Amino acid sequence: MKKSGCLMTGIGGLVVLLLIGGAFFVSGYNKAAQMEETVRKAWGNVENVLQRRFDLIPNLVETVKGYASHEEEIFTRVAEARSAYQSAVTPKDKIAATNAMEGALSRLLAVVENYPDLKASENFLRLQDELAGTENRIAVERNRYNEEAEIFRSYSRSLIGGLFIKIRGIDWEKYDYFQAAEGAQTAPQVKFD
Repeated sequence: MKKSGCLMTGIGGLVVLLLIGGAFFVSGYNKAAQMEETVRKAWGNVENVLQRRFDLIPNLVETVKGYASHEEEIFTRVAEARSAYQSAVTPKDKIAATNAMEGALSRLLAVVENYPDLKASENFLRLQDELAGTENRIAVERNRYNEEAEIFRSYSRSLIGGLFIKIRGIDWEKYDYFQAAEGAQTAPQVKFD
């Protein structure tokens, strides 16, 4: 009778360990999925405000074109940057395209300084205010995305987290951080001819 009691206790202990192990596995497996979805949601919010910016740009360009028609190179760069963003698929590619757009926009806004009538235009002022508000939203959403990407990437690089990320088949490296474009620390040069 003692042998069967020990056997039952051993089996009961094994069942408890299997249940705890199973619960740990399911929890980790689900956590990996939840963390990826959180990062994807944060990226979606970035894309949302970037799309708002890209929707404003044609109106801004057309307004500036009316005053500065000979600045064709700037308009071409803005158009190319918009196209690059629209054809980008991965977050990494979209970040690069966004950085190119920011450079083109800063040059466009520098050109505006040469046209006092344009700067006084009500339509331009309204567009400029909307663009400034959008840029603030972009900064906030980029911050949120970077915070979530940091949490997810840290989890992915941990021993247990990395195991669950691999089991789920998630490519955590595609969630790059949003960083300032090269040369962003230098303000565009405004020249009055």
